[in-house]
Amino acid sequence: MTSQSSAPTSGTRHQQQDDEIDLLALFGTLWDHKFFIAAITAVFMVLGVAYALLAAPVYRSNAIIQVEEQKPSLPGMDDVTEMFGGESAAVTEIELIKSRAVIGTAVNKLNLDIITQPHYFPVFGAAVSRRFNGLNGEIASPLFGLNSYAWGGEKISVSQFDVPTRLFSEEHTLIAGDKGNFSLYSPDDELILEGQIGQLAQSSGYALYVATLQANPGTRFELIRKRRLSAIIDFQAAVGASERGKDSGIIALSLENTDPEEASNILNVITEAYVRQNVERQSAEAAKSLEFLRDQLPGIKKELEQAESQLNEYQVKVGSVNISAEAEVLLEQVVEIESAIAELQLQKAELDRKYTSDHPAYQAWREQMAEQKSRKAELSTRIKDLPETQQELIGLKRDLEVGTEIYTQMLNNIQELDIVRAGTVGNVRIVDDAAVNIEEPVKPKKALIAVIATLLGGFLGVALVLVRAALNRGIENPEDIEALGLPVYASIPLSDEQRKLDRVDDKGKRLRKAKHLHPNALLAQRNPTDITIESLRSLRTSLHFAMMEAPNNIMMISGPSPNVGKSFVSGNLAAVVAQAGQKVLLIDLDLRKGYMHKMFDTSPENGASDVLSKRISLAEAIKSTKVGELSFLPRGTIPPNPSELLMSQGLSDLLNEVKDQYDLIIVDTPPVMAVTDAAIVGRHCGVTMLVTRFAMNPVKELEVTKQRFEQNGITVKGVVLNAVERRASAYGYGYGYGYYHYEYKSDKT
Repeated sequence: MTSQSSAPTSGTRHQQQDDEIDLLALFGTLWDHKFFIAAITAVFMVLGVAYALLAAPVYRSNAIIQVEEQKPSLPGMDDVTEMFGGESAAVTEIELIKSRAVIGTAVNKLNLDIITQPHYFPVFGAAVSRRFNGLNGEIASPLFGLNSYAWGGEKISVSQFDVPTRLFSEEHTLIAGDKGNFSLYSPDDELILEGQIGQLAQSSGYALYVATLQANPGTRFELIRKRRLSAIIDFQAAVGASERGKDSGIIALSLENTDPEEASNILNVITEAYVRQNVERQSAEAAKSLEFLRDQLPGIKKELEQAESQLNEYQVKVGSVNISAEAEVLLEQVVEIESAIAELQLQKAELDRKYTSDHPAYQAWREQMAEQKSRKAELSTRIKDLPETQQELIGLKRDLEVGTEIYTQMLNNIQELDIVRAGTVGNVRIVDDAAVNIEEPVKPKKALIAVIATLLGGFLGVALVLVRAALNRGIENPEDIEALGLPVYASIPLSDEQRKLDRVDDKGKRLRKAKHLHPNALLAQRNPTDITIESLRSLRTSLHFAMMEAPNNIMMISGPSPNVGKSFVSGNLAAVVAQAGQKVLLIDLDLRKGYMHKMFDTSPENGASDVLSKRISLAEAIKSTKVGELSFLPRGTIPPNPSELLMSQGLSDLLNEVKDQYDLIIVDTPPVMAVTDAAIVGRHCGVTMLVTRFAMNPVKELEVTKQRFEQNGITVKGVVLNAVERRASAYGYGYGYGYYHYEYKSDKT
């Protein structure tokens, strides 16, 4: 039981450790790039602050309108609408406020379909202009002599601007002249017309009336004539309207604009147009109801006269007849019901004009009519139980009293509607005119923009680092190499000193050509106490035992791809071995692009290619160096056929000749993924080492390199992980795997 339960616990602990390591690696990656993240964050913060300072402030104009409950044109309509819970009047009025009829009135009155704007200097010109406080119409002097831009105090008012239809919404240019003159240019910068302030200028389908113009001569203004409908749609979207509280009838209006005065003017015109439209609508509705009532009045009057005549004739015929108490009660009830039915009949005409037969108001009307008819039928049954004389008398008096009541009510309604039609007051009123708080613009929110920009910069910096880390499949952990069955002989830390010497960036790409290397670029000679050279000494010890098992003393150093640092490793490894007292020969067999001669400040001519071509002897080609017992064979003249030259018997003869003369021969070759030279040379070497660069070569690339050597019968002895960087993401390993920071200083001064 115990053993079974312990397994999951162990697995859980291992999973927790992996998660912890992943989080540490993630944090380490971010820490390694903290300066990059900070730089991106700072850039975004500066941009955010700059935008907040340069952006034009936006002001909000506010107004309040009250919508009072509208009384129906005909009596009894309140009961009908209440039965189906009519929608809030404010909802309808909001749509009317934003209608084309209302907004269009403001567009026409204020010429909102004509857009005029001074031409500002890019980026900061508008901000400079806003900060100019001119008194008494003062205009700012042009900065830097740029008089075509507006720098503050410029004003223009255009009352009419007609353009050909095809040029609607196109930007035209108006240039101010002397003494109120101006010139208008087309979007193609062609002169269209010239004019004077206060005079209508016309030419080629254009008409322009400039009411006011205040600017330095040469100042440009941008003019755009929009289609009226387009301008209306823009302001329909710009005007905000909402009801304050449910069914309160209070509507709050708002409009935002960079010009506070213009924001107030536009909103005031809109509210005034809406109120005027409401009054006109009320008057028109009253007129229609009045017309209907006057059409009905003659018929009602005729029916009343007939009822009165019939009652008089009956009384003359039968003489004086007294109505019983029961009949009196029934008469009152009948009159009430008949009056209600008559009102419902009038309401039906109003409903027919406003709603369809499926509307809830119509359904409510049907229910009321059915109820009244049911009551009428019940009373009719009770009246039939009375004597015949009483029945006739009740019927005649009912017709007279109902007709009188309806006729009187209609006369009262006609008088009321006459007043409404002739009146100037609707059911809406302006509570607060449009006003703007110019001390507190609603946009931009400077502090908020700065904070958001800073956060956005930080998030972007982190995202870029994480994306880069995800896309970078280069080997950073030696365990990934060992998983391929290749032992890691050494992890060589990146040398800041060497980076200065060979001008190589962190991606291994040579920023300048090899010919610009320092004339003494051999790090082991220039700075023998460098931490990188210390790691190469450790590699020297490891290779000593590897060479003891090799068939010969020739070691080839290659790599998967260019710029991994194989020449650096070859040259400095040869130097540290020679400094230990061994006789070493370093051969540059990169016959195509070899540049190791730069490390020793010598010429590439008369080298390996020349020996293989039998142009010179080996003794003439080998050069001595200033590093102990280290000799150097440069690449020689670049041949037209490097691979064929290496496949010749000359290479075998060369290596056989030198292997007995030196303790160690190190051969530097081209990258195996680029050319086949390394596979050719490797057949003659007892040990083959690969150099891969930290965070540059993917595992797959190293695996393909190994397979390519094996296909040619060459066994890779091990790998050197070069240019290992100190990273926080290399959690717990310092300079990666198996390297401990240690260095010493020479006592020599």
